[in-house]
Amino acid sequence: MKFLRMIAVAAGLMLALAEARAAQTNIAVAANFTDAAKEIAAIFKQKTGHEAVLSFGASGQFYTQITQGAPFQVFLSADDSRPKKLVEDGLAAADSRFTYAIGKLVLWSKSPGIVTGEETLKAASFAKLSICNPAAAPYGLAAVETMKSLNLYDALKPKLVEGATITQAYQFIETGNAEIGFVALSQLTGSDAGSRWVVPQALYSPIRQDAVMLKTAAGNEAASAFIAFLRGPEARAIIEKYGYVLDEQS
Repeated sequence: MKFLRMIAVAAGLMLALAEARAAQTNIAVAANFTDAAKEIAAIFKQKTGHEAVLSFGASGQFYTQITQGAPFQVFLSADDSRPKKLVEDGLAAADSRFTYAIGKLVLWSKSPGIVTGEETLKAASFAKLSICNPAAAPYGLAAVETMKSLNLYDALKPKLVEGATITQAYQFIETGNAEIGFVALSQLTGSDAGSRWVVPQALYSPIRQDAVMLKTAAGNEAASAFIAFLRGPEARAIIEKYGYVLDEQS
């Protein structure tokens, strides 16, 4: 019994020591990366004991919030321009910036047979087309670029329903407020429902999604550990599972 008590005490001390070493970091995450980020954060906590507290939204909105002093330590953007700008602003560490994923744009409807390809946009036999705000969300910008590449933007503009984030753009389609719309491939992971067209990369600029550690992360062990974990094989496998392309230089 005495030996068992000694083991219990030792285990309790080890647990207390692990909890003492565990830290927390606040992370701003582009909405398209929601599901992947949740899965990565769960494994990150399991492996390191650190907690990644995730907030989701549009990259443009996060950029504005960070410049105004929002308490984030890490930013996972849906583009590469805003993390670069934060470095130029002196608000992020230049050597921490890297491309963690390259996104894919999809034209999607929850109804089978509706989306067949670019012909669906050309026929325009729908009342509403959902996109996210192109000024704040890179997937919205990619959607506009796609329509312009097909010389269809002016014709389709009156049909556009604009969500603040890619999540809201998806919800417009899911709830029937728009018959079709542009979403991220990652949002359709694990589901074959409806009909879709993965937009050819030639029609829009690559959606390079960069991560960066902010200057507010100085001394935060969890923030630096999360950045390192995001570069590792476990996180990269999850990122690929959600339909993203990996940047081999990262």
